[in-house]
Amino acid sequence: MTLLKLDIHAVRNIVKESIEPTSSINFFYGENGSGKSAVIEAIFILGRARSFRSTNIKSVINFEQSNLIVTAQTLQPNGSSIYLGVQLDGKNFCCRINQQTIQNRSDLAYALPLQIIHPKSFELLDAGPQYRREFLDWGVFNDNDKFISSWRNFKKALSQRNSLLKSKDTAYINVWDKELVKYGTIVDEFRHLYLHKFKSVFLSILNQFLTIDNVEIKLITGWDNNIGLQQALDQDRNKDLRYGFTHSGPHRADLQVVINKRLARDFVSRGQLKLFVMSLKLAQMQLLSRVQSNIGCFLIDDFSAELDIPNRAKLLHFLSKMNCQVFITATTISDFGDLQNINNYKMFHVEHGNIKQV
Repeated sequence: MTLLKLDIHAVRNIVKESIEPTSSINFFYGENGSGKSAVIEAIFILGRARSFRSTNIKSVINFEQSNLIVTAQTLQPNGSSIYLGVQLDGKNFCCRINQQTIQNRSDLAYALPLQIIHPKSFELLDAGPQYRREFLDWGVFNDNDKFISSWRNFKKALSQRNSLLKSKDTAYINVWDKELVKYGTIVDEFRHLYLHKFKSVFLSILNQFLTIDNVEIKLITGWDNNIGLQQALDQDRNKDLRYGFTHSGPHRADLQVVINKRLARDFVSRGQLKLFVMSLKLAQMQLLSRVQSNIGCFLIDDFSAELDIPNRAKLLHFLSKMNCQVFITATTISDFGDLQNINNYKMFHVEHGNIKQV
């Protein structure tokens, strides 16, 4: 998948702009507050129907407008075009694919798979397990189209079970236990299968940026591995009723990156932690390219803030060899480093919300 044309309306200080990016690497530079990060944000919104910079979409909408709109024409691997569009106003969500309104945001995510590196990316390994579950499930979601239905059924069973726990109603809890165990086990199996493929790709990429031995990546299932999920639910029943929620299951899982049996976040420097996160996200995109040709976009916001000069050069070289469309922002052209060996790229200058190709 490649964005052929991107139209942005009312995303922060971008009132209305249209660009035609290259299928390879696209650079955007400008002063702080110029709107270059808004370009990255608009693409992210097109693929995820949410912002990576704010939980409140109203703060993303230009103050003179009531809603934001991001549309794009994409080129598919088979040569056909798909038209994507997202409109958000803070309350309502409207998404179209080829002029057809869709209800599930997952359809949008399939149409435009993307990953992003930004100043808060280190939270993937530094913050709570929810971030890592979402990261892992994005990979599983794009790796196996059967995952999403099992995941939805599990979430439904979990919601119903938690409602019964809160009301202290145990009459039908065994019914939802069966559903929870059935689909929770499937979700866990999909995650393990994906992680088995992911490990070698991640470690290979990490070795290009860091020299650290004894790195492991493993999945903590969310319940005692010595017993099954059903037995874990039975053992937790009194505790679940007391607190009003389910303590065991794949919703409590965690993805751990460890070095010499210690969590990476407790072992490496902040700069090295960013390289770990970058390698994790690059591995997902590279694995996706092996599974399917619909690889999508890789977004990097504030290039110089995330990486030192040698690692910026390594990353650009890696991205130039990967079959992936890339969008990168920085304050000045010099922040991108030496571009002589990058064969195909476009440069854009952003100023006061206006985007001009250089």
